[in-house]
Amino acid sequence: MTPGRPERTNGGTGDYAVAVAADPATTVKANGAPRFSALVVDDEVNFRESLSLHVARGGYETHEAASVAEARERLATRHFDVILLDLGLPDGDGIELLRDERLAAGSEFIVITGRASVDSAVQALREGALDYLTKPIDLPRLKAILATVSRTREFKAEVRDLRDELRQLGRFGRLVGRAPAMQSVYDLLARVAPTEAGVLLTGESGTGKELAAETIHLRSRRRPGPFLGVNCGAIAKSLFEGELFGHEKGSFTGADNRRRGYFEEAHGGTLFLDEVIEMPLEFQAKFLRVGGADVVPVDVRVIAATNRDPAEAVRTGLLREDLYYRLNVFPVHMPPLRERGEDIELLAHHFLEGINAREGTEKRWAAAALARLRAHRWPGNVRELKNVVERAAILADTTLGSELIPEVGGRAAAVTPPAGTSLHIRVGSTLEDAERRLILATLQSCGGDKKRAAETLGIGLKTLYNRLSVYRAAERLGSPAAGSPSPGPALDPGTTGRL
Repeated sequence: MTPGRPERTNGGTGDYAVAVAADPATTVKANGAPRFSALVVDDEVNFRESLSLHVARGGYETHEAASVAEARERLATRHFDVILLDLGLPDGDGIELLRDERLAAGSEFIVITGRASVDSAVQALREGALDYLTKPIDLPRLKAILATVSRTREFKAEVRDLRDELRQLGRFGRLVGRAPAMQSVYDLLARVAPTEAGVLLTGESGTGKELAAETIHLRSRRRPGPFLGVNCGAIAKSLFEGELFGHEKGSFTGADNRRRGYFEEAHGGTLFLDEVIEMPLEFQAKFLRVGGADVVPVDVRVIAATNRDPAEAVRTGLLREDLYYRLNVFPVHMPPLRERGEDIELLAHHFLEGINAREGTEKRWAAAALARLRAHRWPGNVRELKNVVERAAILADTTLGSELIPEVGGRAAAVTPPAGTSLHIRVGSTLEDAERRLILATLQSCGGDKKRAAETLGIGLKTLYNRLSVYRAAERLGSPAAGSPSPGPALDPGTTGRL
């Protein structure tokens, strides 16, 4: 072919693939071929061919079409990075192509008009076009627009490549793991995050449901807005309605001021309802402020999570069926750690790196310790593993050896004390302090698994949540428990959810 001239690729009218010497400043593929593609749509042959040559010099593989129908044929068989579109075509208005999201999804439009008025071009910009040009074409302006498109495309491609690389390294948003089960989760989160669909995260306690919710938020258009996590099981029934939906001044005794609920506080962002099945049944259908007469408009994306089987909860009457279908638009199941054993060592290194960065230390793992971690089944999942790493890092001087990792066997938790181990409580301690120490020690021994801890203690799960909420409130006030002189075990923020 003659350099600088268009070459017909299949003999079809107006179907040209232009290959010319690219501008040295443009980006090409490793094999020298243009990295980006362009479709020039114009019914004037000489103008179309000339414009195609100039676009090709910008480093684009260029194709042509002379009408709306011909452009549709091209778009039906391949994608173009840029479409230069004349608005006045013989068989229709070029803006029809701009409006066809199915055919032109992901393409950048540069509209061309030969009319004295630019009203039609302005309308095209409102419809989503990137920019416009008037005939005769200002070539420096054309070059600048194409360069901007190239840079934007290259940046987006780099972001995609980096995300793919991070996924191969085991990082995706707030989540860590490269096991096939986690890669499947990443695929689902990547698809649902840019949408407004409701998400229901299921999985055992400690599998990372809140981190998955944060990842969805961070990869959505709501990222600039708030992410508010609420543990439905940690709110007392008497306070639930006011906490979630807010209340008006004077709506009940003691309501001295209007209070915004969690839904209002999350306006413009994401509200994460953890342990949503623990929400009292009578409040599941309420979305009005207590004491108010009008609906309060809020723009909130709701992501819910539960460690129970939601379908079973509907059958047993714990979850309203209509709420279940509203939340379960896009279900995502978080796999337990025992189903992603190859991630245990990766997570152990990740947690230790975080501790080293936080504490300014340079501690490292011994091979025997990692082997012991891999041998455990982790009924408390990632949360239990994190707690074990934290404990071992505190006890280690420089190397986390196997002697710092408690013996494991079968399904026994790594931090579970042997049967008969006693909890020493100082004589003179209050009943409240003794209860607090027993509850927190049992929760720790169960690897943070609240359901198992409640069963061990012989109390209801709701009772356990209420106790933990009280302990956390007391810690914020500067004491381990109200009226308690002795500290007892520290309360791990991860055991009570986010309030």
